[in-house]
Amino acid sequence: MDVLSAPGAPAAVGPYSHAVRVGGLLFCSGQVALDPEAGTLVGDEVAAQTEQVFKNIRAVLAAAGADLRDVVKTTVFLDTMDDFQAMNGVYAEAFGDHRPARSTVAVDRLPVGALVEIEVIAEIAS
Repeated sequence: MDVLSAPGAPAAVGPYSHAVRVGGLLFCSGQVALDPEAGTLVGDEVAAQTEQVFKNIRAVLAAAGADLRDVVKTTVFLDTMDDFQAMNGVYAEAFGDHRPARSTVAVDRLPVGALVEIEVIAEIAS
């Protein structure tokens, strides 16, 4: 298992890595809408937070030489399913025609008061 630390992504808020590579798969830890420099939550609506989440995901993927087109599976965690449509609009724009498998669930609470968290699995060159 190769541990990846991604410059340009927010520091982990717990004892975990930005991502780990096992063979040809990259397992990325969930990202919330933290500004990488300030370490503070960006935006108070789910659309703005989802945009920042994708910036953070792109930074993690880039550190492994990958991008969103390499993503094969995502898991989206929402504070409330009432935010599904707004999140889904930003999500669809981020991925364009690429359609990885996805699960979306509502949870009781997310770290740092975030409204959305997204984790991805990507296929990369081993």
